[in-house]
Amino acid sequence: MPKEIFNWKSIFVNDENSSVPSDEAKIQTSFIPNDNKFPETNIVTNSVSNGNNNNPFLNEILEVYNKGFEGLNSEGFDFFEMYKSVMAVGPTNPQSYQMAFTMGKTIKSDLSKEHLLEKSKFYISEIEKVYAKYDATGNSKNKDLSDTITTQKNNLTKNISDLESQIAKLQAELEVKKAELGRIDFDNKEMFTQIQLKIEANNLAKHKILESINTVVTGINQYL
Repeated sequence: MPKEIFNWKSIFVNDENSSVPSDEAKIQTSFIPNDNKFPETNIVTNSVSNGNNNNPFLNEILEVYNKGFEGLNSEGFDFFEMYKSVMAVGPTNPQSYQMAFTMGKTIKSDLSKEHLLEKSKFYISEIEKVYAKYDATGNSKNKDLSDTITTQKNNLTKNISDLESQIAKLQAELEVKKAELGRIDFDNKEMFTQIQLKIEANNLAKHKILESINTVVTGINQYL
């Protein structure tokens, strides 16, 4: 499995320091699971596990979102408990909503539809904030990697082109040298012939002059 480009496990951890916790800081640092689970069923992850998505990181990251969602939960009954209860029974079952709402009313007597919907907006908004931040980080990392790959490809393409040019130049020089080698005997044949003839002429000339000299020497010895 390739190494993760950025740490999804820290996706719901606030990385900004503040001496006075703001509402946003409180929300982000609360993305750590607490013991207020209602009920203990990870419906989103389970539904994805039963699907056909083959992304090896999906369940892991969904678990982080689930824990972050749970970490946002406040005391008492609000949308979080309503959500968990409905999902546990089945979100397509109308009775699950009535059952959960009735249960919620026993815990929070002033519970209303409007309150649940208003709180749902809070959870959605906070999850969207975290998503947007890390989506931007992921896209930035993806662009950086893409740019790096493009630069490497461009550099290697140029290197290859330069090497091909050098090879073509050397190949041309090689052909020239081969041609020169093929012509060397022909180009020097006339000179070689002249040299051989001069050597032969030198031998003949020496023989003739010495022969004539020896003839005279013989005559002197014979006739004087």
